[in-house]
This record gives sequence, C-alpha cells and structure tokens, in this order.
Amino acid sequence: MNVLHINQSDLSGGAAIAGYRLHQGLLAQGVDSHLLVGNAQSNSDRVTTTPAKKTYIERQLYLRLTKPLGLNYLHFLNTFNIPKKSVYKNADILNFHNLHTGYFNYLAVSSLTKDKPAVFTLHDMWSFTGHCTYSYDCDRWKTGCGKCPYPDVYPQIEKDNTRLEWRLKNWIYSQSNLTVATPSRWLYEQAKQSILNRFPIHHIPYGIDTQAYQPLDPEQCRAHLGIPRGKKVLMFGADSLTERRKGGDLLAQALQNLPSGLKAETMLLIFGNSGAAIAQTVGMTTIDLGYLTSDESKTIAYSAADLFVFPTRADNLPLTLQESIACGTPMISCKIGGVPDLVRPGITGYLAKPENAQDLCDGIVYLLEEQNLREQMRHNCRAIALSEYPLELQAKRYLELYNQLVKNT
Repeated sequence: MNVLHINQSDLSGGAAIAGYRLHQGLLAQGVDSHLLVGNAQSNSDRVTTTPAKKTYIERQLYLRLTKPLGLNYLHFLNTFNIPKKSVYKNADILNFHNLHTGYFNYLAVSSLTKDKPAVFTLHDMWSFTGHCTYSYDCDRWKTGCGKCPYPDVYPQIEKDNTRLEWRLKNWIYSQSNLTVATPSRWLYEQAKQSILNRFPIHHIPYGIDTQAYQPLDPEQCRAHLGIPRGKKVLMFGADSLTERRKGGDLLAQALQNLPSGLKAETMLLIFGNSGAAIAQTVGMTTIDLGYLTSDESKTIAYSAADLFVFPTRADNLPLTLQESIACGTPMISCKIGGVPDLVRPGITGYLAKPENAQDLCDGIVYLLEEQNLREQMRHNCRAIALSEYPLELQAKRYLELYNQLVKNT
C-alpha cells in the first residue's frame, strides 16, 4: 500500500503535526507512506515539497484576481502539475489534509481524484465554508454562505465572495472521488450537514505516541524547569499564544480573578509563540518556555503541571489537550467543538462555559483545591489515552479504510 498525504507542512502547525503522526503510525504498520507539502521542516526523504515560489502568472493572478475578489488560493496553478510527480504516480491512494494556508488550489481536487481514490481528513471547517476555518456562531455554510459576518477570520478576505467560493467547492466535490474522515465527533456532525455529505464520512480520532507522551515524575520535571517546590502549576500552550481563537485574553481574566492567597502560591507555565505578551497580562509568576518542538520537552512541561488550561474559542480535537491527557495531566477548557471528546467533566477535567472567564476561574480554583480528585483524574487521563488514542489504533483504522477504497476502485 502506497499512500500520499497532501498537507500544508510536515511539522509546522497542528494539522501538519497530526498528519505527520499518522504518517509515522502508517510506516510502523508497514505502509509505504509519503508526504507532499507546501512547507517542509524535516529532512526526511519521504517528504516532497510543492514549488515554494509563485510563477509570474501566479503572482499576477493573485494581485488581480485572488486578492481583490476574496477568492483565496485560486492562483496556485502549480497544483495542477502534481500528477507529473513520481510520488503521485506511485500512490495507490491520496490522503488530503489541510488544503489551505497558501500552497494548494482546491479546484484541482477533482482531477487529482479522477484516477485515484482519496481520503479527506478534516482538521477544521474550511473544506465546506465560503472561506473560514471556523465559523463560530454562523451557520450560513449550511445553505451557501454569502453576507459573511466574519471576513477577518482566517483566511481573511478583502471582498465577500463567500457564496461564490462555497459554490466552487460544491462544484468541485460533485466531480471528485472522496471519503471524509473527521478526528472529532463535533466535526463529524458538522460535515454531515455540509456539502461534504454526498461522501461517506468516518470518525477517526487523532492518534498519539503514548510512549513519547507519558507521565513523568512531577518533582523531577519541576526541578528541571526551575519551578520552586510547593508551588501549584498551571500550564497554557498553543502555536500562537496571542491568537484570539486560543483564548489567551480569557485566561488572563480568569487568572486575575483568582483569590489572592491561591494566586500567590500558583505559577503559570507557558509554551508557544508570543509568550511574553501573555506573561505581562496574567498578573502572576510565569515561566515562558518558548516554542517547544520536541516531544520530550513538551512531555516534561505537561508532567510538571497540575492542570493544563486551554480556554479555546473554536477547535476540532486540540493536539495540546491530547498530549496533556497522554501525560496524565487534568485539563480545563471550554465546551466548544471537539473539546468535550477529551475534556470530560469530573473524569479528565473541567469544562467551562464558552466566553466565561469567571467559570474558567471557578474551575481552576475547584481543581487546584481538590488534590485527591486531580490524582484520580491523572489516572483517568492516562487510561483513556491508552485505550482510545494510541497511534497504532488510528493507523489501523486508516489502513482498513485505505484497503477498502483501493479494493473498490
């Protein structure tokens, strides 16, 4: 079985990391897996990049068509040259992942799937909206978009042509050979109500290497990070800590509302880009670990924390929460998207009401004061990670799906 994954990157960004983990899981199952990406970070000979620089014609299309008309990504003509690449020719099946971020023209999906079956793994809502990756409280994507209430949500648009983009996607899907996979139950339900409902839709959660991510001795991890003994430790991490979607402002409000006595004996551990901006707003002792790339460094951080706090406003199946659960660290997050798949009230953590900093604060206070409950949650987290999210299980589920689709071709 030869599988070609098409993704934004191999290691940069949540969708990229999720796709790369699946790639590694498939390799361990004996699958001949390769990646075709827009931005390569590794030196693997199994990773091929699409052309990084736009041609003159592509630049002109961007300046005169894509940008002013708000029709993202239609200027990438090189996407139509993918069938000439050997990694495409040798593939038995394709696995699309994140097709936005600026490297891929979605109008090519139908031609790429003409002679090869493909799985489309959704990492957000972009595949069935008129431009956005998350629609928040807007459900216009169910009926055709237009009059977009969130033109500034990534990927931003200068002109509202969301109805046209939605129709273009719908038209392309009508000519494509796809099977959809969603990591969270929430995204599964969203996809069933979208223009993707013409295709078979499967729920296959992300997998994680439970050997790389496992509980370590908390005191040793704290000593390694320079955390004083006796301190309670909260942690917050994201690719970009100042991205509004990740809720750094909600975290700051929640921490500012902590009782003064509890705040004095608690410190915050943060990792990700722009940590300094968060550290200045939370009003408590903070250690900024910067952007962590290795599994080992992240595992040490999770293991050092009493609680992982993730006040996200919109998410699919956040990798940080999955890493936290594998390391046995209880979590506090918000009841949105796919978060409840991982954060289970009273079992693995606390679910706050969306946009409610006080409820977030109450959850932090409650769990910090209930040591016995936190200890039980640690055991629960690890047990759930081992039973529901091992990388081997995800890889086997995808391999079964691949085999079925290739057999039916």
